[in-house]
This record gives sequence, structure tokens and C-alpha cells, in this order.
Amino acid sequence: MTHHDIVVIGGSSGATAPLKTILAALPADLPAAVFIVLHIPARSLGILATVAAAAGRLPVRPVSDGMPIEPGIVYLGVPDHHLLLKPGAIRLGHGPRENMARPAIDPLFRSAAASYGPRVVGVLLSGLLNDGAAGLRAIKQCGGLALVQDPAEAVADEMPLGAMRAVEIDFALRSARIGDILSDLVTQPAGPMPPVPPDLRLEVDIAAGERIDPDAFRRFADPVALTCPQCGGVLSAIRDAKPLRFRCQVGHALTGEALAKEQEGSVDEALRVALRVIGERAELVEKMAREGREAGRPAVAEMYEERAREYRRYAETIRRAVLRSLPAPPGGEEEP
Repeated sequence: MTHHDIVVIGGSSGATAPLKTILAALPADLPAAVFIVLHIPARSLGILATVAAAAGRLPVRPVSDGMPIEPGIVYLGVPDHHLLLKPGAIRLGHGPRENMARPAIDPLFRSAAASYGPRVVGVLLSGLLNDGAAGLRAIKQCGGLALVQDPAEAVADEMPLGAMRAVEIDFALRSARIGDILSDLVTQPAGPMPPVPPDLRLEVDIAAGERIDPDAFRRFADPVALTCPQCGGVLSAIRDAKPLRFRCQVGHALTGEALAKEQEGSVDEALRVALRVIGERAELVEKMAREGREAGRPAVAEMYEERAREYRRYAETIRRAVLRSLPAPPGGEEEP
């Protein structure tokens, strides 16, 4: 009889402290393997030492391609590679980033669901936006269990809340309780393996770096009038996705929230560039107006002066838009 012997944990901003608490509570004879993905920079240093210090009773290993899966081991995702699970072993994927991250949480959760189904327990900790929600949903679809850190405790509550909106969560707990609950869950029997949705396997292959079959891709996604912020390609909306998700033909994946965040930055930059260009344009035509007056051409000067006033009005409109896009200072008010 199989048990819940595959534990996958994902987190981002504010996840280190609860992760330490969870790992410290796990017993040395844990009958399960634990896999961790934190959103970390490509050249991040020190995360291995941090996790190893927290999991004093369990060995911690940075993953490598083909590494066998054994119970009682904590496997830590490495920078710039997706951590993927296949039956009995680990696979490192160099596929496209998801929500601008690699390693990303969703590929780990999806691959665990596709390979181990009801044996998986997914845990989502503190973080921004809604990364991990789609992966937790895949775990639930394949018969596994879904846990989130109590949003009231999380430093960044967006990821736990996003998962709770997209998935029927089994447990929402403070980090001090998650380790004890996991210690109990991994001893309980798992149910039968349900059929794995074809689109789930395809998304795992994309994370691994496999070539995308356009026909297969079109069977579960529809092109939309949006562009990928990473490559500029056309995005397609994943059908029936919770949360709302998009992929481009290259394979970059973003939730609606992540895409909106990236677009916000692009809009702000475009506004700033426009403000600079229009300001320079106004300065130029003002100089041309002065030149016209000095040359005794009042009609030309008036034309350029009117253009300068028009450009200044445009610049003021854009300036106000830029100011409104900035967060208001604490206790302060935005400029009207």
C-alpha cells in the first residue's frame, strides 16, 4: 500500500522563516522525500546552508539530474533549473521560465502530480502574486493533498490566498503546525492513481525543455491579443485554468496576476520615456519660436509657440499619469 510519501514545498518572499520551522519539526525517520523550490536568483548563495541548518535531523541535498529519490531526504531546487520529478528519480529542466522564475513552483508541483498522483502532499508558503496555485490545483486533480500557510501569518499573503481562491485546500495552517501535520500525513495511505490529464503532461514536458507540439498546444489553449513580456510572442490563454494563465509559443508561462505586474512595469517605463521625449520636443520648438521672432517671422514664431504649449499640456497629462501610478507614501496623499 502506498502512502503520502512525496512532499513538495514552494515559497517566495517571506518563505524562509516558515520553511525553517517546518523542517525543524520533521522527524529523522520521515518515511517521505521532501522537495523544495524557492524563487531564487540564478546566482543565489547561501540558501543551501540556510535550509540545511533548519533541517538538522534530515540530510539536505541540492538536486542533480538523474538523482534517485529516497525517503528521509530533503531535496533542494538549484538556481536556473526547474526541479521536476519522474518515477524514482529527479529531472532538471531548462525549459522556459514560469512567472519570470526558474526554478518555479508550478513545474515541481505539476511533475509530482503527474508522476505520483495521490501520494503527493503540496505545501505553499508565503509569497507574492499567485505562483503555485496552478500547481496545487494539479496535485488535487491527481488525488493529492494541498496545504497552505495561514495567510494571516504569512509575510506575503498573496500566494496562499491565491491558492485558496483556485483550489479546495485541505489545510491552511500556521507554520508551527505544518511540520507536525506532515509527519502524520506521510504515514497515511494514499488513494488510487487517477488518469493524468494530457495537458498536465505537456506542461511538464515544456518545463523540461522539450519541443512544443503546436497542435497539442492548441488543444488546451487559445491565442489572445496579448504579447509575452519575455519574448514578444503571442500569448494563448489556458482553457479552464484556475487561476487565469497564459503561455506563449516559446513556452513562457504567466498567471494573469504576473502578466499584469509585468505590463505595469512596461507601462510605467513607456510613460516615462514619452514624458522625456515630449519634454525635449517642447524645448526644441520653443527655441525654434525664439529663432523665428529674432528673424522677423512672427507667424512662424506663433505657430511654434502654439506647438510648444500643446506639447507642455501633453507632458503635464503624462506627468500626472506617472505620479498616479506610483504608490502613495504612508500617511500621505497622491497628487491630484
